Amino acid sequence: MITVTDLSLGFKERALFKNVNLKFTPGNCYGIIGANGAGKSTFLKVLCGESEFDKGEISIAKDMRLSVLKQDHFAFEQFPALETVIMGYPKLYGIMKEREALYAKEDFSEEDGLRAGELEADFAGAGGWEAESEAGRILAGLGIGEEEAAQKMSELDESKKVRVLLAQALFGSPDILLLDEPTNGLDLESVAWLEEFIIDFPGTVIAVSHDRHFLNSVCTCICDIDYAKITPYSGNYDFWYEMSHILQRQAREQLKKNEDKAKELKEFIMRFSSNASKARQATSRKKVLEKLDLENIPVTSRKFPYVGFKSEREIGNNVLRVEKLGFSSEGRKLLNEFSFTVNRGDKIAFVGIEGASKTALFDIICGEAKAESGDFYWGQTASFSYFPKENASFFDLDLSLVDWLKQYSANQDETYIRSFLGRMLFSGEEALKPVNVLSGGEKVRCLLAKMMLCGANVLILDEPTSHLDLEAITALNNGLAAFGGVVLFNSGDQQFVNSVANRIIEILPQGEGAAPPKDGQRASFIDRNMPFGEYVKDASVKELRAAAYG
Repeated sequence: MITVTDLSLGFKERALFKNVNLKFTPGNCYGIIGANGAGKSTFLKVLCGESEFDKGEISIAKDMRLSVLKQDHFAFEQFPALETVIMGYPKLYGIMKEREALYAKEDFSEEDGLRAGELEADFAGAGGWEAESEAGRILAGLGIGEEEAAQKMSELDESKKVRVLLAQALFGSPDILLLDEPTNGLDLESVAWLEEFIIDFPGTVIAVSHDRHFLNSVCTCICDIDYAKITPYSGNYDFWYEMSHILQRQAREQLKKNEDKAKELKEFIMRFSSNASKARQATSRKKVLEKLDLENIPVTSRKFPYVGFKSEREIGNNVLRVEKLGFSSEGRKLLNEFSFTVNRGDKIAFVGIEGASKTALFDIICGEAKAESGDFYWGQTASFSYFPKENASFFDLDLSLVDWLKQYSANQDETYIRSFLGRMLFSGEEALKPVNVLSGGEKVRCLLAKMMLCGANVLILDEPTSHLDLEAITALNNGLAAFGGVVLFNSGDQQFVNSVANRIIEILPQGEGAAPPKDGQRASFIDRNMPFGEYVKDASVKELRAAAYG
C-alpha cells in the first residue's frame, strides 16, 4: 500500500497540486489522468522517489517491491532482451550474476562452496529457476518471440525496445507497478494481453494513460489531476467522465443560484438599510450575504482543440486500387503481393502486430517510398493528406508557427492562419513560438492544422493519437467520425479505432498481403467491412487469426 499525506508540489509560482491525500491499495488499478503538463508523469516520479516534492509525506508498506516502467529506451543496449527483462527484479538479477561469477572461478574454495549454498537457496526463493521462462512468457505476450528475446537491445527497433522495458516492469511479481503510458508502441493484440495481465495482477497498479479503452478495461479508480488537486473517483474512465460533467454542471448551477440570491439580498439591503423599521432585517441579510460562496468555478487545465476536416471536392466512387504491392526493409519482407480496393465512404483501420508493414504501405501510396513490385492507382477525384508516423523533419526549421503553417495554405492572410492555430490551442503569443522547440503533442496538433487547411477528401494517418492528451484524442476522434470523405489510418487506441472505422484490414505475420487462405493455408491479411468491436468477436475472423498466429 502507498499512502500520500498532505503532498504539495509546484514549479516557480505554479502549483501542480496542493495538500494531496490518497491511499493506493492492493488489488486496485489507479488511472492517473489530466491535461498535458498537469503533472501526471511528475506524480509517478514523486511516488517512486525520482523527484522531490515541496511538502508532505509518502509512505510505502514495508517489504513492498515497487517496479517502474523505464523511459530510457537506450539504457540497456549491450544486454540481450531476455536478460534486460530479468534485470527488472534487481534482487534476483544480483543473485544470478554473483552465482555465475562464483561458479566461473577456477580456484573454487570451501568458503566459495558455503557461499554457493546460500546463493542457491536465495536463487530458488526468488524464483530463479522459473525466471527465464517467465520472462519469455511476458515477452511473448507483448509480441517478442524467442529469436528477438535472444538479441541485444541495440539490435531491436524502437517499438520492440518499448515492449522489452514494459516486460521488465512486469517481471518478477512486484507488489506495486508504476506505469507511464504502458500502451505506447503496442499493437492491439499486445494491449489486450497487457489488459488481462493487469486485471489478474494481485498488487497495486498506478498507470498514466491516454488510452480510453485501456482505462475503461483495467481501472478500478481514476485519479484526476486538475484545479491543482488530485481527486479520486471510484470506477473506470467512463464513470469519471460522466461524474465529472455532473459535478461541473452542479457547481455552475449552484453558483448561478448564489449569484441570484446575492443580487436579491443586495437590492433589499440598499432599499431598506436606512429604514429604521427594516434595519434589523437588512442587517440579517448582510450576514447571509457574507456567508454566500460567490467564488468563480476554478479554471480547469483541460483544453479541447477543435478538429474538423472539410473536403474541397466531393470524392467519386473510384478512390484507390492497390495491386500486389511488394516491399522489404533490412532484408525483411513487409508487404508481399498486398492488394485491396478503397471505396467511397470507407474508413479503414489497418491493424496487426506488424507496425512497419502499415507504415510502409502508407509511405508507398503517398509517394514517400517506392514499392519493389506491384502498383497502385488513385481515382481522378481523389486528393489525399498524409499524417506520417515520423514527423520530425517537418519541424527542423527556424520558423514561427504562423510562418510554418503559411507554407501549406493558399490563403496567406495572417488572421486566417491564426484562426487555424487557435483551433489547435495556439493563440496569442503561442502562435509565434518557433516550431523547432515544440513538444510531441504540439507537433501533432500542428500537423492536424495542416491537414485541415488542405481540404483533401482522403485522410491517411499513421498513429495520430501518439503524444496527444485525452482531450485532443477525443477532438480528433469526433473530427474523423464526422468527416464525409475517406480515412485510412493505423492506431493502437481501440476506442478510437472502433468509433471511427467501418472496415478493418488486419495485416498478419509471415506473408503479408496475399489472398485469404484456401484449403487450410495460413492467412496473410483479413479484410472485413465491420467496426472493430464486431471484428474481434467474429468467429470466422478468430479462426483465420488463430491459423495465422499459429
